[in-house]
Amino acid sequence: MGLVVVILATGFLIYSLDVGGVRARPGGYDVTAKFGQVGSLAAGANVSVAGVKVGTVSQISLDPKTYLAIAKLRLDQDVTLPSDSTAKITSDSLLGGVHVSIAPGGASDNLKAGGEIENTQGAVDLFGLIGSVMRPQDAKAAVSQAPAAASPAGSY
Repeated sequence: MGLVVVILATGFLIYSLDVGGVRARPGGYDVTAKFGQVGSLAAGANVSVAGVKVGTVSQISLDPKTYLAIAKLRLDQDVTLPSDSTAKITSDSLLGGVHVSIAPGGASDNLKAGGEIENTQGAVDLFGLIGSVMRPQDAKAAVSQAPAAASPAGSY
């Protein structure tokens, strides 16, 4: 009975890794993209073009000179992208989870292995946006700078 449980657990593990896309694909090439904010992006996140998975994020590091996050993207060998493509970090849903979405550009030359995607858009801080809508800073400043209404003496 124990052997059956171990075989089933191994089968489920292999299936989940295959469906989740965690297993490394042979071939492919690496490109980098620098972002001002990566949010919760982590190694293993999907890279997609038009909603189709074309690779994964293999590494995220910090550039000590510019303080930008450098994401190394491992793209499938059969995917060629124009050199002026745009990479953007987008959310999978409201509950979290992010991936890199690439919008192909119109350049005639393609990104090469080891190249860099120059046009990037970092992650958006959703809670910061909601907070700024709930408590706009300009309204606070307007209230605090408004002169106090002077009441005329003896107007009772």
